[in-house]
Amino acid sequence: MKFTITIYQDEEGWYVVECPAIPGCMSQGKTEEDAMENIREAIKLCLEVRKEKRLPVTIKSEEIEVLVPAL
Repeated sequence: MKFTITIYQDEEGWYVVECPAIPGCMSQGKTEEDAMENIREAIKLCLEVRKEKRLPVTIKSEEIEVLVPAL
């Protein structure tokens, strides 16, 4: 399966990764590569738990456009 993720570097330099399609599925790593490896494992574990609890595998995710005034 393929999932969209978000990744950013926090104030302490850690890379934080989230999978918005799976509620609560996030991880981190000291390097971007570590964070990517960790989110793969987190996704697998989250999917297993959701299956065990008979929850939907993912939630609906959409892209919207928001007009923002010039800053």
